[in-house]
Amino acid sequence: MIFNVQRYSTHDGEGIRTLIFYKGCPLNCHWCSNPESQSFDYSLMYDRKLCKNFGDCLKVNGTAITQTEHNGIQIQRESLSNIENFREVCISKAMTLSGEKKSVDELLIEIEKDRPFYRENGGVTLSGGEPLSQGDELVALLKRLKMKKIGVNMETSLHVKWNRVARCIGYVDAFLVDLKHLDSRKFRTYTNGDVKLVMDNLVRLTNSEANVVIRIPVIPDFNHTEKEISNMIDFILTLKKVKEVHLLPYHTFGVEKYKMLDMDYKMSNRKQVEDRELAPYIQYAKSKGIEIKIGG
Repeated sequence: MIFNVQRYSTHDGEGIRTLIFYKGCPLNCHWCSNPESQSFDYSLMYDRKLCKNFGDCLKVNGTAITQTEHNGIQIQRESLSNIENFREVCISKAMTLSGEKKSVDELLIEIEKDRPFYRENGGVTLSGGEPLSQGDELVALLKRLKMKKIGVNMETSLHVKWNRVARCIGYVDAFLVDLKHLDSRKFRTYTNGDVKLVMDNLVRLTNSEANVVIRIPVIPDFNHTEKEISNMIDFILTLKKVKEVHLLPYHTFGVEKYKMLDMDYKMSNRKQVEDRELAPYIQYAKSKGIEIKIGG
């Protein structure tokens, strides 16, 4: 299941790219900018600012969707059923359904529309969510893209079993791997994940023939200190064939989505990280001979 196809992107790899966002992620990062990507199921999003009170959503499920006194609606999410029936119900687009099932053939049709713009170094970037959490259809897509000689990058946290990583080696031109932290307690607290799983997979991946770019999200109160970033850079130095590191400064672009999903945003009191704050990290990495830049 995917939740977005973004065209003509100049990020997440070289050239012009088509970004395919898969739905579902094994982690729950406090700063996640795509909260609609976390669930492996459909996600119902409601933007109160766009609501015109037409009432069509009430006809779909009058138990889970009720009107409020303030010209809006209230969603009892635990009572939602047949959620896919909400896909086209709202004319004003105040209520939208995140998540769409597309076959490999359907995705290839979307990709082929952009192919004239790829030229020498463009291509497809698979993102999420966590693309490696997807089933056999992911590998089928990778094989078809390989046959068509369309380059593929993959954004991943590597928080999956190794066999899910290994099946993609040879079909992905570059793995863009998030390295968030090295401390198991802090990693667990902020992502609900196992840092050892990520680190073990990263070692195995860099020992393979894969091309790996490591990306460090710089997050306030999580890893935004010289000691923590330097420790990660020192760890990267122990890995084989990693020549490039990207720093991704924390931003708040996804905050409104949390409101639309009735989810708490746990980083609400943190300020965005400015590029100038990353100067000490860049200086340290360069002193160690690592190619480093801001952004992906």
